[in-house]
Amino acid sequence: MARTKIAVSLDSSLLERLDRLAAERVVPSRSWAVQEAVRDQMARISRARLARECAKLDPLAERAMADEGLSVDAGDWPAY
Repeated sequence: MARTKIAVSLDSSLLERLDRLAAERVVPSRSWAVQEAVRDQMARISRARLARECAKLDPLAERAMADEGLSVDAGDWPAY
């Protein structure tokens, strides 16, 4: 995957903590740590959006749609 350099401004105390983690080899580099933090935040945003959209669904209507036609097809299913 291609990478693009960007400039990021951080509070000095946050940068010191990040540098400490890199120096202690907790993270491989500043870039890696920032990239992972952005990736994690974007995943959280996506999950939150999915949760908000799911909350709009009507469980009864969803069940009715899922059950549509099942009574007709049920006779074709093998017995277990």
